Amino acid sequence: MKILVKLEELAQVLFSIYLFSLLSFTWWVYPVFFFAPDLSMIGMLLNKRIGTLIYNIIHHKGLALVAYILGGLLGVPLLSLIGVLLFGHSSFDRVLGLGLLDTDSSDYASFGSIVQKA
Repeated sequence: MKILVKLEELAQVLFSIYLFSLLSFTWWVYPVFFFAPDLSMIGMLLNKRIGTLIYNIIHHKGLALVAYILGGLLGVPLLSLIGVLLFGHSSFDRVLGLGLLDTDSSDYASFGSIVQKA
């Protein structure tokens, strides 16, 4: 099951690349800013609870989809770009077995622990 979930996430990374190709940005923007969402870990310098909250908000795919859709509806390509990057990055993290941070321990909630609990 873990492999199937990771393949699904990989398909979403590839889909984010496709969505990026529909935007009017040059190709190098995607790889250069792909890991920018990890800057949200700077919030950990404030404290673990706030850092975890900031990290989880930035890595939530729902936020990514809202940003992408709003960017398209409002005609703001930069917002669509941010959505695509957030979506692709979050999916890539999940391919690697990383997920949102556990609010109790600030460890990654991996797919293994999610699948086992379900």
